[in-house]
Amino acid sequence: MTADLTSTQATPASTAPGDIFATTHWTVVLAAGRRHSPQSDGALEELCRTYWFPLYAYVRRRGHPKEDAEDLVQAFFAKLLEKNFLANLNAEKGKFRAFLLAALKHFLANEWDRSQTQKRGGGETLLSLDWQTADTQFQVAATNEPSPDQAFDREWALALLAKVIGRLQSECETDGHGKQFAELKIFLTAGKGAQSHADAARILGLEETAVRVAVHRLRKRYRVLLRAEISQTLADEALVDEEMRALFGAFST
Repeated sequence: MTADLTSTQATPASTAPGDIFATTHWTVVLAAGRRHSPQSDGALEELCRTYWFPLYAYVRRRGHPKEDAEDLVQAFFAKLLEKNFLANLNAEKGKFRAFLLAALKHFLANEWDRSQTQKRGGGETLLSLDWQTADTQFQVAATNEPSPDQAFDREWALALLAKVIGRLQSECETDGHGKQFAELKIFLTAGKGAQSHADAARILGLEETAVRVAVHRLRKRYRVLLRAEISQTLADEALVDEEMRALFGAFST
């Protein structure tokens, strides 16, 4: 998947209509500190549900087989979601992505004892994760990443983009433009030349000018949602541009 990066200095997320990102998830988690609350715990769980696969990809790239990787990630989440686990870890300059990877490395280095591995299915499952497709997804992705850290960053970026595309699709379907979105989303996720405005217009039964306007609006809303999603994983919105550069840089490795 390739993101459209034109004019990423778009309208800040806080100005988006019907803004649902008034308080970012990672800000909620950090604000809780040792005083965990249902709100911060829920925010952390939601972030983990969205970005668990990059952790799995990292563990696999470290050489762990499929079954061990599944156990390690579940055990890591069990530890991460304990009430005081966040208290003694650095927030990695306010970036949830960096924090999560640092926490996983700490866990793998210091807190995993293979002799204590429970029989699969015997431990508590805190998050319901799609292990059935995880290995297939990893095999497809593993052909390009030369290091575990780069694999993590690339899968993180892909997960983020997929979530943004999903939000945009839901908005379009709610507005009765689901068919149009299905045809035009390629202008968001593929490189130039993958589809022509003329071809899209013919398929949708619209004038080419109307399609160009629709694509422009989609890209504008896409950039707003993209910045909003990234801001949810940061403690300071001033870091959004820096994080965007880092994430999209993962596609060039």
